[in-house]
Amino acid sequence: MTLLGAIIAGGEARRFGADKAAARLNGLALIDHVARALGGQTDALVVVGREWGGLPSVPDRPRGGEGPLGGLNAALHFAHEQGHEAVLCAGCDTMPLPPDLGLRLAPGPAVVEGHWLMGYWPAMLAGQLDRWLDDQPDRSIRGWMRACGARMVAVEAAFYNINTPEALAQAEAALSSVAQSR
Repeated sequence: MTLLGAIIAGGEARRFGADKAAARLNGLALIDHVARALGGQTDALVVVGREWGGLPSVPDRPRGGEGPLGGLNAALHFAHEQGHEAVLCAGCDTMPLPPDLGLRLAPGPAVVEGHWLMGYWPAMLAGQLDRWLDDQPDRSIRGWMRACGARMVAVEAAFYNINTPEALAQAEAALSSVAQSR
């Protein structure tokens, strides 16, 4: 089975107040942290919602402004078009990702409990998500999870969802203290 790693990076970052994907954590852009983590457990990567560092990229689908589901939909279609069977998906602002995240979530559809965008999605769901987006006023990832029967998987890990500069500072302090204790 071939697995596509998808980094969802098309958000507006209103709470962050700047380009969140490019913000630095321990000297590396947030999006690069996620690319490294996903790249180690997938066959290929794609950035959804923006261009970044020479990686393949696709716009949200069917258009921008659909929120995380527009990113997931684009990733599913790209995976299907490129011959991948599934997508391991994460936002550009959530870390650290476990090195065995895909194994923990497979088979999909499945998401990390409390981190609804972090998931394992069969590429064959692309058409179903298209139809759901056409018919549903509810654009929530949780609504889509219910519609497609996604499992929620408890993952014992401390994730940082970096939506504000303060959250970035907290993550940097926490990760630095972990590194110093080793």
